[in-house]
Amino acid sequence: MDFREIAKKRCSVRAYEDRPVEMEKQIQILESGRFAPTGANRQPQRLIVVKETDDLARLAAGANTFKAPLAIIVCADHGASWKRSYDRKDIADIDASIVTDHMMLQATDLGLGSCWICHFNPEVIRKEFNIPAQVEPINILAIGYSADAPKPDDRHDQDRMPLKSIVHYGRYGTKE
Repeated sequence: MDFREIAKKRCSVRAYEDRPVEMEKQIQILESGRFAPTGANRQPQRLIVVKETDDLARLAAGANTFKAPLAIIVCADHGASWKRSYDRKDIADIDASIVTDHMMLQATDLGLGSCWICHFNPEVIRKEFNIPAQVEPINILAIGYSADAPKPDDRHDQDRMPLKSIVHYGRYGTKE
């Protein structure tokens, strides 16, 4: 599959088959996250793999992962992240998001479904998974075999805004 095919195929999955994700695929997904670029190559991402029944139950206390058999809590270590010199903008959440995107697209390429989850209780997740103060849970990536029928690849023609609505040339407000 080429990149555009993967990007078009990927969709949020909210129903999963009751079967585990093979270790080989888990490693490929995690490696794809490791390959992701980060600001100044600081690599502040910290990944918590959740796949055991009791751990998934603890995760469910703070997040709905739609009964996915595998979830990755994507965290960012603010002590390791790059900060922009002009205004001290901490890009830890950006780095974690790039890592998540790489893993999500790798999962798609491997025939797996995923759902990027930001609606969760960070304090519950922090407590349940012993996350230190300087490490922030940014998102959760639920992964597994989709129980839903595949969505059509051409859905983006209707679901996404046209380029002319989101692209500006030269300066904001200038359309070509």
